[in-house]
Amino acid sequence: MITANGMLLFHHRSEIYSNWFLRDFTMRGLTFSCVEQPLMYAKAKLFGDEVRAAKIMATPDPAEHKAQGRLVKGYVEKVWVAKRRPILRHSLYAKFTQHNDLKASLLGTDDLELVEASASDTIYGCGFWETNPRIYDKRNWRGESLLGLELMCVRAQIRLEVDSGVPHRQY
Repeated sequence: MITANGMLLFHHRSEIYSNWFLRDFTMRGLTFSCVEQPLMYAKAKLFGDEVRAAKIMATPDPAEHKAQGRLVKGYVEKVWVAKRRPILRHSLYAKFTQHNDLKASLLGTDDLELVEASASDTIYGCGFWETNPRIYDKRNWRGESLLGLELMCVRAQIRLEVDSGVPHRQY
């Protein structure tokens, strides 16, 4: 991770903000190994692909989750685009509220802009690697940075709950 110019840049699966970071959490009675898993599982379920959903749940490997997610039968881009952000947000919320160390780290980012520094991911990432100096000017970004945006939403929600003494929701 790199912190510079008001941003925290992350990408590697060993970094807690990555969808591929391995840390079990539970949602709706199911245990997931990483955020990639419920995201791809929900994608398969949304389109009625029970075979893919089962394969996604059968492995803790995020690379396999992603690979199976790309094979979902009946996939409709427009439908997935409308559904993916709430699914991502709920998954991130579950992960960060079920582990005090992860929650403390997320809250410890204060008001830094959280950015997945991935040149190969223009949906969840910003479209640049962390080594590219153009990453620090958002006008250059080729990506939507959905993961960073949702992490910041979850951080704000958790901060509000902590500050007001409201217990975290269970998913």
